[in-house]
Amino acid sequence: MNSDSKQKQSAQLPPGLDTVVVTRVRDLVDGFKVRRVLPSARRRMVGPFIFLDQMGPEVLSTGRGLDIAPHPHIGLATVTYLFEGELLHRDSLGTIQLITPGEVNWMTAGGGIVHSERTPQEARASGSNLFGIQSWVALPQRFEESTPGFTHHGADELPVVEGEGKRVRLITGELFGARSPVETLSEMFYADVTCMEEARLSIPTEHEERAAYVVEGRVELLNDGGAFEAGQLLVFKPGAEITLSAPESSGARLMLLGGEPLDEPRHIWWNFVSSSSERIEQAKEDWKAGRFAPVPEETEFIPLPETGPVVVRYP
Repeated sequence: MNSDSKQKQSAQLPPGLDTVVVTRVRDLVDGFKVRRVLPSARRRMVGPFIFLDQMGPEVLSTGRGLDIAPHPHIGLATVTYLFEGELLHRDSLGTIQLITPGEVNWMTAGGGIVHSERTPQEARASGSNLFGIQSWVALPQRFEESTPGFTHHGADELPVVEGEGKRVRLITGELFGARSPVETLSEMFYADVTCMEEARLSIPTEHEERAAYVVEGRVELLNDGGAFEAGQLLVFKPGAEITLSAPESSGARLMLLGGEPLDEPRHIWWNFVSSSSERIEQAKEDWKAGRFAPVPEETEFIPLPETGPVVVRYP
């Protein structure tokens, strides 16, 4: 987006909003659809979050499942969180981990990791729903080549703050007086928030970059005005006092996310993130040449795209 378009959009928004991203639907694999939230032409990153996809909601009929074959990552951490359904994670460290709603899988790619995510066989046999969020967090420069790792936290490990018609499950970071046990490599926050009808949600101001993604329902921005629908990402101005309300009888569900900006801009190409374009070129060659460690018990893999997105720097 050019500077004139940015200025025009800014002039049309309530004072507390920096921008609004309207998501777009695209196919992931085998007709399974996702909503791409980040990156967007309107906003490349929010804090360390460089990628955000809404998976589903999708009804997986008997015999059908989501199959994301082994593929590589560098320079980032993947964060998987589900509202419905289940996925089986496997990676080149030998990890095998089922994730169900309210849990979190945090995988640090660092210098390089390969993983797959698939619907478990038991769920295929009976049919199931799948609905969740897949996000990538770019790592600080000093950790980009760190040792790969994986951690899983059950739903009972993640703090829940309830009251006044709101329920907040804290996935990472610190918010509303609670702190998540998930270890991160930079200052950030990430939370699943459910609001009942007319509940008010004030967004804390301590982090420089903040956003709310509307998963379900509709929210209103109090004081400044404006209503926003499911599938929209609201990016707030630093320090702005923001209060959201859920006007519908069914309430609303939001993901709150953000944190401190990264130390350096980032390049992104396919599944690779780095502060160095040369490092991404090396990762591309390593994947083509089979130099990444394989995922045990997996025989498939996703080949390097012949043509892919141009490497761009996300500030």
